[in-house]
Amino acid sequence: MPLDTALNSLGLPKAPADTRVVVAMSGGVDSSVVAAQLAEEGYDVVGVTLQLYDHGAALAKKGACCAGRDIHDARRVAETMGFPHYVLDYENAFREAVIDEFAESYLGGATPVPCIRCNERVKFRDLLETAKDLDADCMATGHYIQRKDGLHGPELHRAADPVRDQSYFLFSTTAEQLSYLRFPLGHLPDKAATRALAARYGLPVADKPDSQDICFVPNGDYAAVIEKLRPGAGEPGAIVDMEGRELGRHDGVIHYTIGQRRGLGIGGLSEPLYVVKLDPEARQVVVGPKAHLATRLVPIREINWLGDAPLASRPEWHVGVKVRSTRPPREAILRPKADGTAEVELLTPEEGVSPGQACVFYDMESTRVFGGGWIWRGY
Repeated sequence: MPLDTALNSLGLPKAPADTRVVVAMSGGVDSSVVAAQLAEEGYDVVGVTLQLYDHGAALAKKGACCAGRDIHDARRVAETMGFPHYVLDYENAFREAVIDEFAESYLGGATPVPCIRCNERVKFRDLLETAKDLDADCMATGHYIQRKDGLHGPELHRAADPVRDQSYFLFSTTAEQLSYLRFPLGHLPDKAATRALAARYGLPVADKPDSQDICFVPNGDYAAVIEKLRPGAGEPGAIVDMEGRELGRHDGVIHYTIGQRRGLGIGGLSEPLYVVKLDPEARQVVVGPKAHLATRLVPIREINWLGDAPLASRPEWHVGVKVRSTRPPREAILRPKADGTAEVELLTPEEGVSPGQACVFYDMESTRVFGGGWIWRGY
């Protein structure tokens, strides 16, 4: 690159007009603002919206992303700002890569996080390759996370607004993907700033509410979705205590999650009990005192490491970790193993840690994200 070549706002050595950007548009205000902002700056913007499940069924769903209404809204934004927009049918890929695993994980007693798998296997893999096929120089999304250039290449950092930060859901973004991705909203102070930009651009989605649910579970009823995907999954069984004594009956393990207290139907006991284990094979829901929810050692696998030195170059790393998206990073020790898995020791035990969730690594001295892995039953 010539020394006198200036970098554009996306960090590329081209004029905006010569820089093609594929923007992943969900139809919400965040990705719409990204597309509008880049179009106003003069970039060659191409908007792409993914149809992830049956379009006809989606039309009646509210409060979920990527539904029929959202496809329509994304198209209107593209028309408003004057750039091309395409809808791609990713229904089969989404079902195979995300929905099927979601169902199997729940049937196995885990608590899956399908939004991470969607980013990992659909948006940042399949869609990213499509962007390259369209000769795009980069792909931009409306995620609240920051990409910063470091001494060893692009780094992943938490968003400036801790309330909107989505780093937990993007831990599996690889270094190679990070070199191609851009996150224009990550530096904004809050969501109000995003909506102010939407109003400034005159976007029809400026006041559109945020989606709250998993896109294919629009009413939050996971069990109903699982039973539809896997008929017979809601087989009844016993609710037992830590010694195996039956305390009650349930209508299917898929109706319960680790840490649950309400809705157990086993009142009249001397102390409150919580779900501490799910045993799908025995069709048992195991309950116990709250103290049994505390976890100190967490086995993880499928690790994506974004540190400067290889993970295996040290016997242990002192990091911050999140085991739930809503919790702040807590101090921990990460110990890699020879087989590619690792063990995380939480310096302060946490409650409700469940297989199927993500364990994300952070630098406690900065905003940097070091990747993460998936919690599993390693012991």
